Amino acid sequence: MASVKSIADSPNLTSIPSSFIFATDDSFDDVAADASLQGAEDSIPIIDLSLLINGTPQQRAKVVNELGKACEDWGFFMVVNHGVEEKLMKDLMEICVEFFELKEEEKREYETKHVLDPIRYGTSFNPKMEKAFFWRDYLKIMVHPKFHAPTKPTRFRGILEEYCTSVREMTRELLRGISESLGLEGCFLEKATDLESSLILFAANLYPPCPQPELARGLPSHSDLCLLTILLTNQIAGLQILHHDKWFNVNPIPNSFIINVGDQLEILSNGKYESVLHRAKVNDKATRISIGMAVGPSHETVVGPAPQLVNEDTNNPPMFKSIKYKDYMEIMQSSQLQEKSILDRFRLHL
Repeated sequence: MASVKSIADSPNLTSIPSSFIFATDDSFDDVAADASLQGAEDSIPIIDLSLLINGTPQQRAKVVNELGKACEDWGFFMVVNHGVEEKLMKDLMEICVEFFELKEEEKREYETKHVLDPIRYGTSFNPKMEKAFFWRDYLKIMVHPKFHAPTKPTRFRGILEEYCTSVREMTRELLRGISESLGLEGCFLEKATDLESSLILFAANLYPPCPQPELARGLPSHSDLCLLTILLTNQIAGLQILHHDKWFNVNPIPNSFIINVGDQLEILSNGKYESVLHRAKVNDKATRISIGMAVGPSHETVVGPAPQLVNEDTNNPPMFKSIKYKDYMEIMQSSQLQEKSILDRFRLHL
């Protein structure tokens, strides 16, 4: 199928192909997401990572508490003072733009075939399963435990490798704090997910301007299948999260990352930390780019509720079945991207 970028670049484009049109009365319009939510982005918790790493014991304890509250109340938070160089973040954004500007035949070398292919390029999410396509092109790369990168643009590999190294270290610190916020040892999540061999998926998403944004969708309401997602954007609005049954616009502050809880952390925390529904809207003025790193357990890790958080005698039974992460990914690939439909298959108590 044609890429969204090639469609958006068509001269004098005034309407979108029918295959990209969603019904105007679908779930995207069931909750107001504009005037009633002015200022909502100010409510997203902000975590100062430098205080978690180098703060006094009191400062660190405060940040651990804030992390737990953010994961439990929102499932989303922003991280500042994270140690990833601002220039590196800008370089990565630039190189992703350069990739999407390659000729179509160059990008098609990486056209999606299987969820475990090391480099995948495509449009929408799963065209074989979808009645209408999403206004989005993507590049997905397996960057850990084995590192991959496209050969073009030539700078891509070096920049991506440096970026991944920095973000992995930041993620390690976050997971230590989140483990402690659950009352577990700081190393618990790292060991339980085999973080040294963890599967990390890099995903660059391109949402070009859309002449009929009211008819198109960037991505539908969904949760992420991983442990944590680390998101970098080009500051163009479009991300919305569901909080207390209302859609909130999330606009990151400069030089920050947006972090969200994924399905695997919801399972491991036995439901205490929820993988929150979120979606991407498109606009008719500017190209939005989001770059996510989905940090998951290793392929072979069987994920289930942490034994320390389960106790039948205190009315805290296991809420989820256990499943191998590789199997979870393959189920996702063969399904539609729709809310928490995959995670719901493994719930023991509804």
